[in-house]
Amino acid sequence: MPQREPDLTGISALAFTSRNGVEAFAALTRDRALPVFAVGDATAEAARIAGYADVRSAAGALADLAGLLIDLGPRSGPLLIPGAREPAGDLPALLAGRMEARALAVYEAVETGAPPPEAFDAVLIHSARGARALAARGPFAGQLAVALSAAAAEPLGHRSGLEIRVAPTPDEAALLQTLGKPTPRV
Repeated sequence: MPQREPDLTGISALAFTSRNGVEAFAALTRDRALPVFAVGDATAEAARIAGYADVRSAAGALADLAGLLIDLGPRSGPLLIPGAREPAGDLPALLAGRMEARALAVYEAVETGAPPPEAFDAVLIHSARGARALAARGPFAGQLAVALSAAAAEPLGHRSGLEIRVAPTPDEAALLQTLGKPTPRV
């Protein structure tokens, strides 16, 4: 990952797809002048805490962030997307042909390899990467997996043995609320 300050010459705005991206990028530069577009409210709050003043949240998922950026129209310079070395989604592809966007790897998500507990009742899934790691340790028998989004739940598949619930909005409050909701009877 970059250890030197990124060159922001000509960059018109920053787009963050995670709190990790905000924290890693903020550690590389003291410049907080660029406007920031964040995938969700938690990422937007992380940007504000890091010192960015002009912050807008798409309050959703990656497609919502792309939609917000597209609705605002072309920029005077490229959009910089600091994020993971292997991002869960491809924001530059969603923006292709609409605006110039450059990805900048500022952190790497690494699986810890820690096994899940022998017995668990429920697990919260924040990413497709986490779901893939969990699915590789299955099959399971009746435990609950609550996912932040349909994209995060997708790798679990319907044959995992898990009851899978998806939060109605991709934020921590909805995730926890979904955890507490009983499954509707069929």
